[in-house]
Amino acid sequence: MIKIAVIYGGMSTEHDVSIVSAKNVIDNLNIGKYEIHKIEIAKNGEWLSGGKRIKNIVEELQKVDVVFPVLHGLYGEDGTIQGMLEILGIPYVGCKVLASSVCMDKVYTKYILKNAKITQAKFVYIKNENTYVDDDLEEIELQNDEIIDVVEKKLGFPVFVKPSNSGSSVGVTKANNGAELIKALQTASQYDKKVLIEETIVGKEVECAVLGNDKVLASTVGEILSAEDFYTYDAKYNNSESKTVIPASIPEETIEEIKRLAVKAFKAVDGSGLARVDFFVEKETNKIYLNEINTMPGFTSISMYPKLWEHEGLEYSELLDQLVKLALE
Repeated sequence: MIKIAVIYGGMSTEHDVSIVSAKNVIDNLNIGKYEIHKIEIAKNGEWLSGGKRIKNIVEELQKVDVVFPVLHGLYGEDGTIQGMLEILGIPYVGCKVLASSVCMDKVYTKYILKNAKITQAKFVYIKNENTYVDDDLEEIELQNDEIIDVVEKKLGFPVFVKPSNSGSSVGVTKANNGAELIKALQTASQYDKKVLIEETIVGKEVECAVLGNDKVLASTVGEILSAEDFYTYDAKYNNSESKTVIPASIPEETIEEIKRLAVKAFKAVDGSGLARVDFFVEKETNKIYLNEINTMPGFTSISMYPKLWEHEGLEYSELLDQLVKLALE
């Protein structure tokens, strides 16, 4: 029997989603193969087992063979837990410290993808609400009207305004004009001092699942049909009108190119284990834009990552077996 600790909850804005993901993981782990240890991290950062506070976290973790950190967002998907497990010498499911931290930070993902020559939406990077960071990483203090001017010249409206370090579309706003842009910057800045402003790509929102360490496999591509103007937190988890279509209704050659780019991007950030790579396919041109890389995608019953592999013939419990095997490698 492999002793596996499933860690869930966490201190991020995605605490509740993590709990739902973990329940699905626990329900689908083969009880003939695994001795399951459930560990919850409360919103205040306390580590709990069976509802009771864990007195010695290190001792608790050293009881198991492998950890599955089903944690989304900050303090879980961003390299922090991964770093602790590295120090303790405990194998874990998913990307290592570098890939986890880089992919959690949307701005720094952009820089790596740029060097990998992977097409992505044009962007403007703002720190602390009014510091513009230019293409040479020079920091320039700007007034609101100057920020609006930069965004209008570089991107045009409408734009999407996102906290650099946040998941599940938390803190993301669409801004149609200068006044909405400044309000959106204030909203995003509540979640992170670094904010990404991106041009709007009109087209299909699609996702590809990757699996592997050195040898990386890519699934077919799934399409998001959001019930709202864009795929917000509510549209993802609370609106039953949002749908996923597998495979996406795009040309076969576009699917193959997305699969190639998903693997290339995963390797570019030094990924391992798994990731879900999100893209836009532009309506008029079928041009592919990489949106972001999620190193611990959702594992809820409606989540795209397990659904994509199910479509490839890999059932949920078999997928979990593969992830544990990759972790132990």
